[in-house]
Amino acid sequence: MGLCYSLRPSLDEPGDNDQAVDTSIPLRSKDLVHEDTEAYNDLSPCRRCLCHRRGPGKGKPFAGDAGRGDTTDGVPIQNGGGGGADRSQRQQLLQKTLSKQTNKDKKLSEEVKKQAKKVSKQIDLTLKEQQREYEQTHRLLLLGAGESGKSTIVKQMRILHVNGFNAEEKKQKVLDIRKNVKDAIVTVVSAMSTLIPPVPIGNPANESRIDYIKSIAPLSDFDYTEEFFEHAKQLWDDEGVKACFERSNEYQLIDCAQYFLNKIESVRSNDYTPTDQDLLRCRVLTSGIFETRFQVDKVNFHMFDVGGQRDERRKWIQCFNDVTAIIFVAASSSYNMVIREDNSTNRLRESLDLFKSIWNNRFLRTISVILFLNKQDMLADKILAGKSKLEDYFPEYVRYTVPAEETKHRCCCFTVKDFQTDPQDVFKAVPDPGEDPKVTRAKFFIRDEFLRISTASGDGKHYCYPHFTCAVDTENIRRVFNDCRDIIQRMHLRQYELL
Repeated sequence: MGLCYSLRPSLDEPGDNDQAVDTSIPLRSKDLVHEDTEAYNDLSPCRRCLCHRRGPGKGKPFAGDAGRGDTTDGVPIQNGGGGGADRSQRQQLLQKTLSKQTNKDKKLSEEVKKQAKKVSKQIDLTLKEQQREYEQTHRLLLLGAGESGKSTIVKQMRILHVNGFNAEEKKQKVLDIRKNVKDAIVTVVSAMSTLIPPVPIGNPANESRIDYIKSIAPLSDFDYTEEFFEHAKQLWDDEGVKACFERSNEYQLIDCAQYFLNKIESVRSNDYTPTDQDLLRCRVLTSGIFETRFQVDKVNFHMFDVGGQRDERRKWIQCFNDVTAIIFVAASSSYNMVIREDNSTNRLRESLDLFKSIWNNRFLRTISVILFLNKQDMLADKILAGKSKLEDYFPEYVRYTVPAEETKHRCCCFTVKDFQTDPQDVFKAVPDPGEDPKVTRAKFFIRDEFLRISTASGDGKHYCYPHFTCAVDTENIRRVFNDCRDIIQRMHLRQYELL
């Protein structure tokens, strides 16, 4: 605590520990008149002494009095508050603290940077590996009109190159197969009265069965009872129903109708387990884009299946980027059928128009097309039956003859060596052993209709490689895909400018 001046015996002689007093300040009592007498009287003797020394008008506390010890003429008189030395110490301590924090922040920043570089390097390595894997993958885009067999090709890839279908997947397909049975019998019996001329029932006793089938037609959540299967079986054995089925090209009927209606006894069983052939034949509408991944001899393939109906085709452009090859699937047997979308456009002509739009698409001008002329088994049945003549739907077929040079190669058996000279040479083919000449002529006519489109541009930037296929025949698809692998590999090398 500082000493008060009022306690010293002499105001003229400063003490040993006192500050020097400014003697220029008058000390006469007549000068000790304060502006505020009442406030002056309230002051302590110590502060009154200060007022005397400051003179009149200087008795008020100045700004330095508040909160930090009293001062006289700038010299601190401590009353318990912090002094200049304390402030200096606090500033030094603050500087040391800030310096330590700065050094700590620098070390932390260096550690963060080091960790960030490590993470960045790992990301670069991962991206590089993903890019390498991406460039080594063959991406195949399956295109074609509705019900041409694209999804069946994908199922075959699973059977041949993945692990097929497990027990749980087969169990889940039972409901779809039973729905195929229901859709088939409902469609056939409903068409009997709408066809021109209509088809009469073979056994009048089955009229009540037809009424039952028609009554359950609109039911989506349907319980497949024994009653249903019994009515369906009896109707399928009816002569009138079979006659209506023979005219199925005049209405919309799923391709698997006959196959599953012939297997009603198996499908109705409670312990029914579908075979691979049942799964291949099962018809489910494809909506959207489905990817199937598989590996053949350590080569990765990604196959994209896209819905073929008109309203699904707008989604195709999403799959065009970095495609190795397009597999275009056309149903050769559909020459006497119309599409579901308008019930008037010929299905095979729709497929030809679609192929033309893909072939001339500016985004696909450098991507070659593997053409699967599918459903050769059904085409042969129709040609040999003679009920639906190809020339009735394609008048130009009357003047068509199989080119004489179609003797060098088989259409579905060729290698990369064939493409190194003239890719079009692989179009040469000979009939299958024991094949009826009428069937050979019909299938080559359909093939040449597609090739006429692909050769019209003549730009040499992409090629069309045709194959005759039967999507439900596993061995046929195995052989065809093995033949295609060399072509796909060559396309892939050309895509990344390695060839």
